[in-house]
Amino acid sequence: MTRDSPHQPLRLRKKHGAGRSADVSAADGERLVRAQSPRNAFIAGLITIIVFSVLWVALSSLTNRVFPWMTVLLGAMLGFAVRRAGQGVDWRFPTLAAVLAVLGALVGNIVVAASYTAETFDTGTLQILRAVTTMTWPVFFDEVLTVADGFYAALAAGLAAFLASRQLTRSQYYALRRWREESDGHHK
Repeated sequence: MTRDSPHQPLRLRKKHGAGRSADVSAADGERLVRAQSPRNAFIAGLITIIVFSVLWVALSSLTNRVFPWMTVLLGAMLGFAVRRAGQGVDWRFPTLAAVLAVLGALVGNIVVAASYTAETFDTGTLQILRAVTTMTWPVFFDEVLTVADGFYAALAAGLAAFLASRQLTRSQYYALRRWREESDGHHK
């Protein structure tokens, strides 16, 4: 068989290009940067935290157990939400996802603890949350939060940050690099 033959049964399909450079410009990279939305990423993150907290309370109520590792799932959910809504290509989006994961882990633990307290006093979770005072917080941090909760929150933050960045194709990455080089050249 010749090297140029279109069908080579013992060869794997080529997944790379023909060696040509991508036809992209700095303007394509600028479009990627302009498509970013930290506001959309933040709103999507808040919605994710609320939905997650409700699901965590429901699962804990059904099983009568608290699963602290659920915050790792929150980290994954936040990473995907920030990636999808924010379309971020810079450092702000992984940072936002990590901060939201830590805050979400704290909020989730507060809501789950309030749910259990509400069941104990035969009242609603929202009534317990409204009745929280400055005297409640030291008890919560001493008795409810554990080292495991902190570990899972840190793990969730790392996972969220890892998953938050937009995945770029080779040509998109090249366009973004060209835009950054061009914009750095204008600032010098």
